[in-house]
Amino acid sequence: MSSFHLPSSIFHLPTYKMETIAKVTATEAALKLINHLKSQHGELMFHQSGGCCDGSSPMCFPDGELIIGDGDILLGEIGGCPFYIAAQQYKYWQHTQLIIDVASGPGGSDFSLEGPDGERFITRSRLFVNAD
Repeated sequence: MSSFHLPSSIFHLPTYKMETIAKVTATEAALKLINHLKSQHGELMFHQSGGCCDGSSPMCFPDGELIIGDGDILLGEIGGCPFYIAAQQYKYWQHTQLIIDVASGPGGSDFSLEGPDGERFITRSRLFVNAD
């Protein structure tokens, strides 16, 4: 009696490399400022604000200084620091990649750590496309 054998090739399904596009990233200038602030303040955290006083600036705090609640989403990391966004704000930004950069001059708030240094973090963005 002969036995039926399935060809082994059917068990070798093709694998596809799936890359995930980061929802938040930082420019070299932002990473340099983050490292500078880390040397002064230790570990950091970011929150993409959407409040009235600070516009929609990315805010930088010593890690743990800002209480993260159920209404906040961990979007990713920049420079090894967690980056959060308010869920309501995320509804507007969910189809974009946030690119954290640096600009000269005072920011919209004195609460963010970089303010006294004469620089400020800013958010640039790009829409995700089907290729992403």
